Amino acid sequence: MVTAIILINAERTKINEVARQLADIKGVSEAYSVSGKYDIIAIVRVPTNEDLADLVTSKLLSMGSIRKTQTLLAFEAYSRHDLEAMFEVGLEGV
Repeated sequence: MVTAIILINAERTKINEVARQLADIKGVSEAYSVSGKYDIIAIVRVPTNEDLADLVTSKLLSMGSIRKTQTLLAFEAYSRHDLEAMFEVGLEGV
């Protein structure tokens, strides 16, 4: 499984529309409108790098309201749940 974070700049008047369209794309698990340098952040989870390439170069490219993207590939996932489980080891009965 390939996980990527896509940082997106969109036309100001189309941010909500773009976020909704992104959420409907297969492989986009979450889309957030955000403050700061970028307008939207999309979390993508797809089976292969080829699927990611298709999503970024075909599906996102066809959305005319997207002005710029930056794609970050995730190497490893760390979740709060996993960290809590790690610290609980050996603490039974304490």
